Amino acid sequence: MKYIRDYKEGDRISDIYLCKNKHSAVTRNGKAYDNLVLLDKTGVIDAKVWDPNSAGIEDYDILDYVEVFGDVTSFNGALQFNIKRIRKCREGEYDPSDYMPTSPFNIDDMWKELMGFIDSITEPHLKMLLEYFFKDEEFAKIFKASSAAKSIHHSFVGGLLQHTLAVARICDYLASRYYRINRDLLITAAICHDIGKTREISLYPQNDYTDAGQYLGHIVIGVEMVGEAIRGIDGFPEALSQELKHCILSHHGEYEFGSPKKPAIIEAVALSYADNTDAKLEAFTEILEDSTESGWMGFNRIFDSNIHRTQI
Repeated sequence: MKYIRDYKEGDRISDIYLCKNKHSAVTRNGKAYDNLVLLDKTGVIDAKVWDPNSAGIEDYDILDYVEVFGDVTSFNGALQFNIKRIRKCREGEYDPSDYMPTSPFNIDDMWKELMGFIDSITEPHLKMLLEYFFKDEEFAKIFKASSAAKSIHHSFVGGLLQHTLAVARICDYLASRYYRINRDLLITAAICHDIGKTREISLYPQNDYTDAGQYLGHIVIGVEMVGEAIRGIDGFPEALSQELKHCILSHHGEYEFGSPKKPAIIEAVALSYADNTDAKLEAFTEILEDSTESGWMGFNRIFDSNIHRTQI
């Protein structure tokens, strides 16, 4: 299989991909054409069917696996795939694992480590809260399969688990270094901080914002999920409930980054830095892995800087 990340201008492609998106459009001259987004586990590419009524273009739809034939070109500095022929594939002609970007780390191993963090919590109400979610088989299945973002960082199957575990590890270290931190509160907040993403973003292959994601966002969704669970736990301390919710509400750190609140307790400060650290370093890692450029790589809007690949 020719993976999308290996495409070069001038390549002639005949292979199977997942049609992630499709819509019809019209050129300035009034000629109809189709815009597509093709997906495999290495990335996506914009594609065009310039003559959708030609004999080589068979019926297909969004989220179909399609066999395509055509040429890779460049438009406005980006690669584009011009499709000459396309057909919907039958089950058995493709391996779905080729089309789902997945965490490079073993999901079962990460889950086991995350459960170890949950088992380490000594405050009984926080432990019951975590077990309410993470010992539920259906929730666990969704959490393991979820990405942490539509793009930017951890946008792959297992991404939410990988990111959550990384944030919990950082928070565990911070709690060991700063004695004023309530470790149970901070670790619980770390594990729950992005819990709303299980409802904000649909699972692969869609990996797109749900209606709830568009209307509310994962921070509000997460606080609602935690609040609902807390109401079912007898005697959950009100102050502890507010502190945990505050950590979730403020974990983006700044209003301009989407936080409804700014951190007001030491655990919230620690969580916001841990979250930002893993998100930024993973984003940089993915940039380096997705590019073959050496040395200076140009301006990047995420880091607001001209970034550079160091020598290893």
